[in-house]
Amino acid sequence: MQRIGFLGAGNMAFAIAGAISDKIEDVVIVPFDIDQQRIGLFKASFANVEPAAVPEELASGCDVIFLAVKPQMMEQAAAPLAGFKGLAISIAAGLKTGFFESLMPEARIIRVMPNTPSLVGEMAAGYCAGRTVTAEDLETAGKLLGAAGTAVKVDEGLIDAVTGVSGSGPAYFARIAEAFIDAGVAVGLEPGLARALALQTMKGTAALLQQKDMTPEELVKMVSSPNGTTVAGREVLEASDYRDIINRTVARTVERSRELGK
Repeated sequence: MQRIGFLGAGNMAFAIAGAISDKIEDVVIVPFDIDQQRIGLFKASFANVEPAAVPEELASGCDVIFLAVKPQMMEQAAAPLAGFKGLAISIAAGLKTGFFESLMPEARIIRVMPNTPSLVGEMAAGYCAGRTVTAEDLETAGKLLGAAGTAVKVDEGLIDAVTGVSGSGPAYFARIAEAFIDAGVAVGLEPGLARALALQTMKGTAALLQQKDMTPEELVKMVSSPNGTTVAGREVLEASDYRDIINRTVARTVERSRELGK
């Protein structure tokens, strides 16, 4: 029975723990958090949950520990894990593997940037390995993260970029969805119908691009009949600075991720 610890029981930890509990057999989820309501949520939601009374129990009793507290709190929160000798997987934005290798010198460190669609098994994550990580560790991390969706190994220098596109991306896509819903209501659709149509359109568009291996431009051309409705709408959209806004949004996200790592 593999014991998977969670230092911190927030939303992302909950999502990953739920995916692991649901998809992987013979695991015990071992959460620690100072908020007992979060621990209660873990116990009520997943099978085989054995909370740790103190963080030291994670170090002594777990095979893998997810480090899932806020970056600003990590140094203090993870100090009791200094002697851990297993695989530690950080989901804290900005903190480099070297930071954890200094904090937990006997642990093998993997850094991952997940995202909230892990709640529904549709995560898009990038992860990188510290200096002492083994091939077996990478296989373990890939299996655990893969339970929540897609996880791709990248160089550590690209993790901040992953944060900009997929880590924070769900919030930005949600804003776009919100704008389409509001626009639908403005032209006469009932709010529930506008929501259903907008969300299914986003979902279907992503599926079409993935499953048919199409480029965005190919799909735009497929939808755009000459002198038709889509072309008329594109004249408004493509005359705006939407590309610049998205570029600046992602760039600022990456910049903030780097700031957190200093």
